[in-house]
Amino acid sequence: MKIDIVAVGKLKEKYLQQGIEEYLKRLSPYTKVHIAEVADEKAPDNMSDANMQEVKRKEGERILSHISKDSYVITLEINGKMLTSETFADKLDKLATYGKSKITFVIGGSVGISEDVQKRSDMALSFSKMTFPHQMFRMILLEQVYRAFRIMRGEPYHK
Repeated sequence: MKIDIVAVGKLKEKYLQQGIEEYLKRLSPYTKVHIAEVADEKAPDNMSDANMQEVKRKEGERILSHISKDSYVITLEINGKMLTSETFADKLDKLATYGKSKITFVIGGSVGISEDVQKRSDMALSFSKMTFPHQMFRMILLEQVYRAFRIMRGEPYHK
């Protein structure tokens, strides 16, 4: 299985970079993970709906340029489907079993994901009804992917 993560914005926080590196190292025996950062669009504090749609559209074009045609796309959205860690592991296992060995996770920017990216998505996934900083969410996603591989292999991992 090959996993790509396409994320809006540059990760600057050293502590998050270190956490991400740790999970990438832990995942290396199970899968190859590639993270692509796409530039975020400058967004004024008091945006109109039209401004927000334009920001999403521009970020969406950048995101789509990093998604291969044969990839199964999972967008991370607050209104997506919520799964337990075990169900998430089962989903990844079934994707691999049925020939979807390339998975792309999409982490949108601060105003969300464009309609075009949502249309390309095969599954919308939510980890919570809460909102998380998109920079921090990369590490949360990697931890859950690592947990899923441990579950799939029947290996111990804290609950």
